[in-house]
Amino acid sequence: LALGVSVCSANEQNLQIFSVDNTKGAIDAKSIEKAFNASGVIVDVNNDMNSIFSKRYGNVHHPKYNLAIFTNAKLVSKLMKKYPSIGLITPLSMSIYAGKDKTINVSTLSLAGMARTTQIPVTDPDLIAYAASVDAALHKALPNGKYLSVKHKTGRAVVTEFTKEFELEDGSTYSDAKDSFKEEFEGEISPVGFLVPKSYSIEHDDYDFFDTYSIIRFNAIFPVSKNHPDAGAYAPFSVVIYKKKDEETAHIAYPSINNWINDLGISEKATVKAVNETQDLIHNILSELTE
Repeated sequence: LALGVSVCSANEQNLQIFSVDNTKGAIDAKSIEKAFNASGVIVDVNNDMNSIFSKRYGNVHHPKYNLAIFTNAKLVSKLMKKYPSIGLITPLSMSIYAGKDKTINVSTLSLAGMARTTQIPVTDPDLIAYAASVDAALHKALPNGKYLSVKHKTGRAVVTEFTKEFELEDGSTYSDAKDSFKEEFEGEISPVGFLVPKSYSIEHDDYDFFDTYSIIRFNAIFPVSKNHPDAGAYAPFSVVIYKKKDEETAHIAYPSINNWINDLGISEKATVKAVNETQDLIHNILSELTE
């Protein structure tokens, strides 16, 4: 087992909130999804969280609240050739929420936030293009919208990382071993409240496998979203597992969940507890599976 943290500092805001007046109600989560798809930024999951929250917890925090995940496959492929860490934000996530002031808002990672999480240089042209594609999709989805002033804390981003060497049985491949690991992983996280809305297997000549899992835990995002609806820029979060063909070791990593506390300025004790519990659960499960 190898476990560590990766640290990157940023002075710019790590998430962005794009907002527009929606008094007439013409814009909703589905129209936003359609505009993203038309822009080449493909939305793979777009869940009405209020429907889930009302059933699970008996109440909701916002008039409308969706969490969605999306990717730009072409740019991800370019970036993963240089930086496997792009898997930490594959897919990207966003929250779509209605404000009491009749606005509709979309929260996503900014270019600075994408660079900070992945440690990909903020000057990388493909990362810049990725952020630009999100910006174009936002403008298409929310015509006449604007970015709100965001004053979240900035600073280090921690990534929880593990390594594992897969021992192959006769006739098996690394992809087979990875699939077995995935099955065991999902079997461990499900009983403690984690769901995998979608997983991705991305083929690339440089890798024996490159998979990412989009993961959410309602017991964390429900309390967090009450005062921090823009948390959808971080949730669902991504776990990446990959093995390069020229390496013996597979790598597993995810952006640490307790980054949310500092990044979003979470101060409510019960919410802080839920976030830390979520980090501990996923960390301990992966720690055991990679021993």
